[in-house]
Amino acid sequence: MKVVQAQYTQNDWKYFQPKQKLNNPLVLVFAERCLLQQNKIIASIKKEFPYQHIIFGSTAGEIVGNQVYDNSVSVTAIEFEKSFFKIIRANILAHNDSFELGKALFEQLPKENLQHIFIISEGSFVNGSALINGLEENNTQSIKISGGLCGDNERFEKTLVAYNETPKEGEVAIIGLYGDSLEVTASSCGGWMPFGPERTITKSKDNILYEIDGLPALDLYKKYLGEKALDLPHSALLFPLNIKAEGKYLPVVRTILNIDEDEKSMIFAGDIPEQSKVQLMMASVDAIVVGAGEAAKKAMQNRKNDPQIALLVSCIGRKLVMAQRTEEEVEEVLDIIGAQTLTTGFYSYGEIAPFQSQDSCELHNQTMTLTLISE
Repeated sequence: MKVVQAQYTQNDWKYFQPKQKLNNPLVLVFAERCLLQQNKIIASIKKEFPYQHIIFGSTAGEIVGNQVYDNSVSVTAIEFEKSFFKIIRANILAHNDSFELGKALFEQLPKENLQHIFIISEGSFVNGSALINGLEENNTQSIKISGGLCGDNERFEKTLVAYNETPKEGEVAIIGLYGDSLEVTASSCGGWMPFGPERTITKSKDNILYEIDGLPALDLYKKYLGEKALDLPHSALLFPLNIKAEGKYLPVVRTILNIDEDEKSMIFAGDIPEQSKVQLMMASVDAIVVGAGEAAKKAMQNRKNDPQIALLVSCIGRKLVMAQRTEEEVEEVLDIIGAQTLTTGFYSYGEIAPFQSQDSCELHNQTMTLTLISE
């Protein structure tokens, strides 16, 4: 595996490794959304990395090495020497719903020798839970899935994704990783703790929450937030919900993406099933760092080889809590997986990974998710 990483700042390119020509690499571009809307920047990326397979994703922060950047463009080009990849794209606006989108993407991906699927999805229109359910519908080989929903800093206006096109809304790209020599492991962990009374979701539809204990969900949430309710939906990132769905062994965390004042409802990144038990959550910086370390330990369990590259997807809510200390969770990960491992990634509106020791994939919020790759 050969990797070249660079960053575009102030109309110039900074390289983190020696610049070299690669053979048919996978190129991952993670950048602030407004930068991805500038034609001159897209042109500069394509000129600097004149390759066939470029995926763009907007972020709430970019991860390279042990650093977290804001308002930057980070590029990671990966040449697989013993394995190969296949990319499939689709747009939610061309499908009935996120489930059908996920199902269609999986159907188009060749299955022979498929080892792992990595998702880079827009984070505004797509229901992450339904997207995963669609991908898993015919996943009879139990192929592991990981990835994330792209971000838009704290604006929540629009998110952009593209594969070899101009970044646009509604796009989803999945990367199939193939080869007997390929080793990919993934894990996710949070560090947030529930608090306050446990309540019941009494009215919801897919990822929209209408009522908790028979009361308008938004009104009840505002009551708990107090003065912080004036900053919704931004302030909701600091107080996500712990969801225990019926029939599910483990709870998941859900973050609010938007609110509807007229409907008194809240829109989440993933499904909020009726009759689920729900609690507010909070976290400290230290707890978040510990959570990142736990994710790294789980991803390293039972690996035969040291990872060569790590794809990190962490939630914007964690970044807001940690503020100037954000890099501590990345440093904690590197302490465990090895400082020699190259890293790239982004801060997201949702993380995708298997849940702890389970094979099935879940949408997470407020977690650090790792995908470790070697060949």
